[in-house]
Order: sequence, then C-alpha cells, then structure tokens
Amino acid sequence: MEKILVSRCLLGHRVRYDGGAHGPFDLLGLWQAEGRIVPLCPEVAGGLPTPRPPAEIPGGQGGAVLDGQLPVLTDAGEDVTAAFVAGAEAALELIARHGIRLAVLKARSPSCGNLENYDGSFSGTRVAGEGVTAAALKRAGVRVFNETELAAAQRALVELEADVYQCGVSDVRARMGE
Repeated sequence: MEKILVSRCLLGHRVRYDGGAHGPFDLLGLWQAEGRIVPLCPEVAGGLPTPRPPAEIPGGQGGAVLDGQLPVLTDAGEDVTAAFVAGAEAALELIARHGIRLAVLKARSPSCGNLENYDGSFSGTRVAGEGVTAAALKRAGVRVFNETELAAAQRALVELEADVYQCGVSDVRARMGE
C-alpha cells in the first residue's frame, strides 16, 4: 500500500505558524483510515515552536534556500533558514523510510507550497515558486500536490498502485515461465 506524506495542518493538527489548522478533507480522512498517511509539519520537525512568527522566502524559491542562495526570514527579519532546511531533511528521511512517492502539502507555505509562494515582502504578494520541503521532495522524485489538488493526488495514487500491481503480475509471470 502506498504511503502519502501529508502536512499535519491539513489533518487538523494545530501546527500552523499562527497555531491554527486546516481541514477536514474527506479524502485525507479516508487515506488516514486506510493507514496511508505519514504526517509531518516540517517547520515543527525543524525545531520551530507553535505559534511562531510568520516567515517567507525573499523571491519565494525554496530550491534557492536548499542551494544556500536565499534565506527564510520572519517578519521581524530573524533568519530561520536552518529550521526550514532541517524540516526538509526530516521529510526526506520519512520518504526514504516509508518508500513515499506522493505528498499532499499546504499550499503557499514557505515549507510546503508546491506551485506558488509569498514573495518575502509580507504583503500577501504571491509568486510562482515552492517551499523548502516541497523543493526537496520534488528533487527526490516525489510528486507534490496541495489541498486544492486532492483529485489529482488521488489519480496519481491510483496510477502508482496500478503500476505496482502490473510489476507484481509481470514478476509472477516471469517466475512461472510465461
């Protein structure tokens, strides 16, 4: 059974920077009941408290943070890059341990955003980009979705499990000499 890495805030855990949560989402509840979900808040895993000051990446590019080219800064200018990178490393450890190939992460988060992010001005301006953990997961070959893309994530899950089934059938046939 495929495991799916999911942002804890999307599961109703109060781990957002402001102490809040999101959800519930029916599909995530189903996956949880099936035992598929591996929950993670990269920011908490990286050592940040809840609540915590809001943080953004100047330019919104998590890959540049991973490459050491940009920091992650709070609205007061505190550099929290190390915690964000540590959270991404925690995510990479989980995907390796559980063989995870899919993730559903919080949209527009400086850790988890997969399509767009805030520009670092704390003005609400969005830019195309991704969070630090989303960038690390994508580099590792994980397909990353956000909570507005749950139908696409479900389709990807079905495709992955169909591929695993097909590989299994091929292996059995090969062993049987067919």
